[in-house]
Order: sequence, then structure tokens, then C-alpha cells
Amino acid sequence: MTLQLIKTRMIPGVWEGVLSGVDGAPPAIGATHLGEPTEGVTVERDLTDAHWVVHVPVPAHLLSDGVQTFLITDTATGETLNSFSLLSGDALAGDIRAEITLLREELDMLKSAFRRHCVETT
Repeated sequence: MTLQLIKTRMIPGVWEGVLSGVDGAPPAIGATHLGEPTEGVTVERDLTDAHWVVHVPVPAHLLSDGVQTFLITDTATGETLNSFSLLSGDALAGDIRAEITLLREELDMLKSAFRRHCVETT
């Protein structure tokens, strides 16, 4: 059976997911940021279900402006099971403003085209 790791939630400072497809003991799960391993990843049996719960703590010292991506892998095979990205800081403000401006311009263009279409068809 293939391992599958699905995110369930992000609680203060910890990414949490459900690991399924495990026969017997859970595999060694690890997380990396920029190719460097992070510490504190845990895999615990969910007693109410036939799954395992994976906790990946997000170290505060790894957070900075921009996009920070974490990969969650099966350390034995190197297979990537999931990933998550955190966005923060002023570096994104310009990108978001640019996207909003572009969306507004496209909306204005569509409104003009729709009005022109309405005038031409009546």
C-alpha cells in the first residue's frame, strides 16, 4: 500500500497531518527546509482510527520575509509525502498589491467589454 499524508490543520507553530497506508510500525518521517532537516517531527498512533498523526514543528528561527517551504518525506525512501509553504513579510506586499492591481484592470476591461456588448445588442 502507498503511504499518503494529508494535512489536517496548522495549530500554533505545528503542521499536523494524517498518515495512512502504513502496515505495522510507522516509517521514519522527516521534514526539511532548504535541504536542511528540521527537528521535532513526531508520528503517533491515532487510537480512534487506523491512522497515524504526524506533527511537524515549525522552528521560529526559520521564518523570515518571503516564502518558506518545508518538505515532509519518508526518510528511508526519500519519497516526498507532503509539503507546506509559509508566506510572510514585506516582500509579499508588493506582489499582492500588483496582483490586486492586475485583477482590477482585468475587471475594468471586462466591464467595458460587457457594456459595449450590451449597447451593440440592443
